[in-house]
Amino acid sequence: MSAGVNPRPNPRPNPYAPPRARVHDVAAPKVELVLAERSARLGAAIVDGLIVGAMVYLPMIIGMVLSSEPDGTPMMIGLALTLVGFIVWVYLTLKQMSETGQSLAKKYFNIKVVVSDGSPASLSRLILRRNFLNGLLGIIPLYGIIELLFIFGESRQCLHDKLADTIVVEA
Repeated sequence: MSAGVNPRPNPRPNPYAPPRARVHDVAAPKVELVLAERSARLGAAIVDGLIVGAMVYLPMIIGMVLSSEPDGTPMMIGLALTLVGFIVWVYLTLKQMSETGQSLAKKYFNIKVVVSDGSPASLSRLILRRNFLNGLLGIIPLYGIIELLFIFGESRQCLHDKLADTIVVEA
């Protein structure tokens, strides 16, 4: 036998050998984010306000109108309906926001809120940084007007978007 030549091949493959298959790296397609139109954002804000009004404030107003009765029973019914409407609205809104980053009206207008890098926005970011913080700043005189005027910038971000590092895009 000559040196260095194995007369029979090894019938068992080496479990420690590197893989022999050729693997091609496939980059995930980059999704291009399209900023939502200002009119769609305005429409969604108006419709969201109408939804809250119908589910929360309308029962309250009906209860107040009917509370002219001396026994106060209609007022209690109005308050109960208001509470039920508020709970249902909160549930539907939080469910929708946590799943898709959309309010009820944003879903209708086919727009959603994402982090400025395109990743989905967390529910805590949407509630705490985008809504709660903005609500606290609302006590500053003329803040609401100034905050909304930011939408006319190139990035189409209101001040609450900038505070939460979010953008509104087409869904």
